[in-house]
Amino acid sequence: MKCDIRKVVVQVDEIHREMGQSISPPTRRALAMAVIANPFAGRFEEDLSLLTDIGEELGRYLGERCVRALGIEPGAANSYGKAAIVGEDGEIEHAAALLHPKLGAPLRLAVEKGAALVPSAKKMGTLGTAIDVPLGHKDAAFVRSHFDAIEARVTDAPRAAEIVVAVAVTDSGRPLARVGGLQAGEIKGEDGLR
Repeated sequence: MKCDIRKVVVQVDEIHREMGQSISPPTRRALAMAVIANPFAGRFEEDLSLLTDIGEELGRYLGERCVRALGIEPGAANSYGKAAIVGEDGEIEHAAALLHPKLGAPLRLAVEKGAALVPSAKKMGTLGTAIDVPLGHKDAAFVRSHFDAIEARVTDAPRAAEIVVAVAVTDSGRPLARVGGLQAGEIKGEDGLR
């Protein structure tokens, strides 16, 4: 890999009960986070292509880690999202370079298809800073039952010259979703929207 990874954290969140109702099968959301050295910490760099290439590597790596953590086949993934927290010696554009140009395509390979845009969030932070990784259905952005988020936090990151990169994948939508709209079974998959 082109990136210098200090730490990887993978976790699975399972919801078995909500408002006294049993959730069967449980709603499961996997989160994989890599704490990487920021190659441009402390200095301005016009060309951020190194971070773009690192994002490409991390898209597949973290996506595959999420799918494995859920114990599902890639095609069984429902939702995805991505986020980054940049330490104080970096800039928000470093997160954008990681997340936007190339991370999505390999993440889509890791979850099989993924016609919809990958929801994203980015911020500056320090040790233990949390970020909500937004989630949306991987094949149709208008599926309301899959509008969700999962909190990402690494207690000892990001240090000043680090970036936390997070990818989340789910095997279902929100528990007890009932606000209408396009249902997962109605997806046409033509444009990533419906």
